[in-house]
Parts: sequence; C-alpha cells; structure tokens
Amino acid sequence: MDFLPIETLKPRIQPIVNIEWKSKKISCSMLRLDEVDKHVSGNKLFKLHFFLQQATREQKGILTFGGAWSNHLAATASACKKLNISCQGIIRGERSKALSSTLQFCADEGMQLKFVDRTEYDNIKTGDTLIDESHVIIPEGGYSFTGTQGAALIRNFFIHENFTHVCCSIGTGTTFAGLLTDDRHKYVGFTAIKNMTDIAQRINYLSDNKQSLDYEIIYDYHFGGFAKYNIELIKFMNGFYEAHKIPLDFVYTGKMMFGISKMIIENYFPENCSILCLHTGGLQGNLSLPKNTLVY
Repeated sequence: MDFLPIETLKPRIQPIVNIEWKSKKISCSMLRLDEVDKHVSGNKLFKLHFFLQQATREQKGILTFGGAWSNHLAATASACKKLNISCQGIIRGERSKALSSTLQFCADEGMQLKFVDRTEYDNIKTGDTLIDESHVIIPEGGYSFTGTQGAALIRNFFIHENFTHVCCSIGTGTTFAGLLTDDRHKYVGFTAIKNMTDIAQRINYLSDNKQSLDYEIIYDYHFGGFAKYNIELIKFMNGFYEAHKIPLDFVYTGKMMFGISKMIIENYFPENCSILCLHTGGLQGNLSLPKNTLVY
C-alpha cells in the first residue's frame, strides 16, 4: 500500500499555551492527527490501515457503514479512491432529496451508496450477518479488533514522550482501545455519546488483557448526545481557534477539549502533569453546522 505509509508519517505535537493552565503547573499539547491528510484525517487512516492492506492484497472491494455525516464513510471513500479500490457504503436511513455534503463527497469519490431503513441498518452495521466474498467488510466506525490494531499504531508518535496523561474522544471505542497497550501513561477517554455505559465491555471485546491498565472514562461532556451542541461549545471552539489556530470538530475533539479545559480549572489533573490530547480529525463534519457558526 503506497498511500500515506504510516511509518513515514510525522504528525506534529503542538504545545497549547494557556496562562491559566500554566499557573496550575500543567502543560498540555495536541497530537495533530487532523493534519495527516485532508480527507483521511485523524484516527481514520489508522483504523482503516489493515483493512486497506487486506483489500489490496486480496484484490477485493470494501463495504462499510455509516450515517449522512459519517467521518468514517468520507475517509473510506477517499482512501479507496487513492488506492483504486472499489467501495460501497451502506447508509443509515432513507435517501433524502439532497445528499449531505459528506455523502455527496463519498459519491464523487466513487463510493456506491445504498440506503437502508434504520432497523435493517442496526441489524447489519457490524457486518456479522453479511456474506460477501467480493468485499472486505468494515463495521461502522471501524469497530473491530482489526480497527483496534490499526489505532494502536498511533502510539508510535508519543510512546517515548514524557506525557503523564493521554486524552482521546470516544465514539465506538475502537481508537481508545487501541491506545491501551502500555502502562506508561494514564489514558482518559471522553464519550461523545450520551449514556454510553458499556465502555469497559467494548474495550474487552476489542482487545485482550486491558483490565489492568490505567484509564478513566469521562461522561460529562457529550452536550446532550452524539452530534449535539450548544452556544457554549461553539463559543469555546471559536475562542480555542483564535488562541491556538487549531480547528476543532464539534462532535469529538471540540467536546473533549472543552472538558479538558474545565477539568484543569477544577483541579482534576495534578500539578506538574503533562497532558497529550489526540486530535481525531473529522473536521468535515463541521459542514453540517449553519454557515458562519465557526470562525474557521
């Protein structure tokens, strides 16, 4: 696979300078995975990595799942076009008169779109019930052991750095489970979905022997549920961009950074700790917001 070989990537770790955080003797940085590729950004390239290798090796297409604004679908469509792999997306819900900008992008990249009702979608989104010898099947969001193995490659960019805490947003839990392969850092996950109480079960399903590692799940910053937001979050994201020139998405990383900022102020993190925040990309999802909501 010659598209963005992961071993050649060198995403930057950008310090986040905040006077209030420094006064608490806390340093914070961000791993800019959003910059690895315009469309296959953040954690998506890593979760897709071994699936793409398999499709290339076996000369198969890819079949995967997602909603109208799915970062996963957009990344998959773009990666498959770059690698000349045919791909099909199973879309949750009936087709609307006008495609979302995400689905239009997927179609323009060559992804075949198939719309199914939500009940059928929920029954097939893991791919477990499908038999398709011509496609490599990727569950929704890459939620699988294979996706976790790919996400584990992200550790190579910080494993030798002296961070005490590593923070990551949680959607399916695939990326977070992939990170939990060492005991040098405390891992803190921020759920983007309301009432997501099965994280431990997801981690156990996605990978083995994680019970002894040091991690904590924060449930307080989903802003009402998946892809929900309010004026407070948007104000924070705009202010964060003006201060640090880092664009955040409102579904995942924006909520995580809001939570981290509040938790620093409320003394959750101990003095002299060093925090690394993972930017998991997905900026295309901001296109679902009303025009001029964000300053970037």
